[in-house]
Amino acid sequence: MGMKATEALAVTLEDLPMYLRANHSVYMDVDGVSYYLTDVNDRFWRAQDTTQLNDKGHYVDCSELMPTIGEFMDLAFVDGKTIPEVFDSATFYASVKE
Repeated sequence: MGMKATEALAVTLEDLPMYLRANHSVYMDVDGVSYYLTDVNDRFWRAQDTTQLNDKGHYVDCSELMPTIGEFMDLAFVDGKTIPEVFDSATFYASVKE
């Protein structure tokens, strides 16, 4: 897991899947909650709650694992809403590796 960049990304909804494929993760802030959207060994996609850490110090999953980005984008994990449904009120940040 990377650190959240300080400057917001200029990404469109249409560009987000390609951004995720190329960069493997992004932070998404919606209504005061920050989610870490990431792949799992380049095979599955998930959302994680950045306010909760497990015993290894990693974010806790708050979505199911999805095998494709398309299915992940359509997963309702943000208070019953999908990424496209909350996109206009979301701010995205790069995940910076140290």
